[in-house]
Amino acid sequence: MSESIACAQAVIGQLLAQGLTDLVLAPGSRSAPLALVGDAAAREGLLRLHVRVDERGAGFLALGLAKASGRFVPVVTTSGTAVGNLLPAVMEAAHAGVPLLVLSADRPAALVGTGANQTTEQLDLFAGFLRHRGRVSSTAAPASWAAQAARAVLAAGGDLSGVPGPAQLNLEFGLPLVPESGQVAGPASRRAVRAGRFARPEPTALAGRPRTVVVCGDADPATGRAARALAEEAGLPLVAEPSSNARSGANALATGRLLLAGPLGRQVERVVVFGRPNLSRPVTALLARAGVEVVVVAARPDYVDPGWRASLVAGAVSVEPGPGDWLDAWRAADAERSAGLAADTDGALTGPELARIVVGAVPPEQVLCLGNSNPIRDADLAPVRPDPGPVYANRGLSGIDGTLATATGVALATGAPTTLLCGDLAFVHDVGSLAIGPGEPRPTLRVVVADDGGGSIFATLEYGQDRFAESFERVFATPTGLDLVALATGFGVPARRVATAADVTAALAGPWSGLEVLVVDVDRSGRADEARRLTD
Repeated sequence: MSESIACAQAVIGQLLAQGLTDLVLAPGSRSAPLALVGDAAAREGLLRLHVRVDERGAGFLALGLAKASGRFVPVVTTSGTAVGNLLPAVMEAAHAGVPLLVLSADRPAALVGTGANQTTEQLDLFAGFLRHRGRVSSTAAPASWAAQAARAVLAAGGDLSGVPGPAQLNLEFGLPLVPESGQVAGPASRRAVRAGRFARPEPTALAGRPRTVVVCGDADPATGRAARALAEEAGLPLVAEPSSNARSGANALATGRLLLAGPLGRQVERVVVFGRPNLSRPVTALLARAGVEVVVVAARPDYVDPGWRASLVAGAVSVEPGPGDWLDAWRAADAERSAGLAADTDGALTGPELARIVVGAVPPEQVLCLGNSNPIRDADLAPVRPDPGPVYANRGLSGIDGTLATATGVALATGAPTTLLCGDLAFVHDVGSLAIGPGEPRPTLRVVVADDGGGSIFATLEYGQDRFAESFERVFATPTGLDLVALATGFGVPARRVATAADVTAALAGPWSGLEVLVVDVDRSGRADEARRLTD
């Protein structure tokens, strides 16, 4: 048998023992041993294989699968620039703590630096972002192949460090890449390498009853539930971002970020932080404000503290119940501010109104994904749902890279109908992820595109001021002028354009299967004025 095939069988066999369920593959030549063994394993029912032609989309597909499942998901590429295309997904996984596993095929180390075709320094491509990197050589001791795979999985899952994130195995395959004759068999069963369990932390009691708010940024459902439970048990206002999975219940505030910038926000004396809050400037300002006690609840040593103000970091905390009038004041202010926002919805359909419709239309048994820039910020002002389902977004680095691919991975991992709200630039940036080949697992994914003709978020920032008007459209808004319905249809995906709030509501009320795209005309002409009103 080819040593390279034996090596691939050992690696994938060990990954299966460690809990592998999904494998993402971007095809190539040097990765042929992994492709053939992975395909054999899929045909034997040992895993689910996802094949994509674009490595960047493949990386974000794996990230979405891992984010929603909580399990490590490998992505396989060939050597050279193929590996480099995974960098955006690896960066997002590093900052979001997602167990993404890169299986990068390579030529033998002796050929690196010799000018050999499609050969480069692959172990340094993700420097600073990996929890672990390992070299696997088909010419090394066979016992090392599986051992390296197990080590990478434990590192990616944070089993020993408490810090999940991406890991890389660089697999150096020598010739021959395939056996001289016969088919390639799937991997043999192997024994898992397990890590010991860490004890759950005892809550640290916080002294006194200062005026406290709970803030929860982007977080997995378990962290979101913990943030909501603490707020409700202690009778505290909860400022929860859309992807916090804490934005529900009587204590969650629909306009929390706006209230933090007002009189109530200036009275805050202590903030208890969960997740990764980075969506709004008022929250960032609160975490950096002198005189505010910042308590971070985190299970990882890379805790969030952008203002350098954290005075306590703990795995769990308990809080004395706050004064009843404190929570009542926030609820009353939230109701008043929300009523004011609802009164501003006359006329052309706007981004915030579209977000309110989409957030309200996704049933609790389904999943919502949110694209970055304005869509997730618009959702941050939508009414609080009493019963929302899980919500996901790429808030590790808050980029628009891989938006469609990530949502596809989330939908495939959960098995639930999933709705993605994104902007037109995010859609165009990742439109290649609509190219899902015949026979591949297909998600039940509805993509709602807020088509406002470019990057409207810049109109709400300093660059949207009148003094930059001459440059704004070309270098910030960057409208593409593309027909997004025709673009989606070209990939074989059903698509249609809707223009009114009533039409959007009706479209979202109907059932769907497979992939579907709804392009919604959104007016961005009032974005700058709206941003000024919100901060008044």
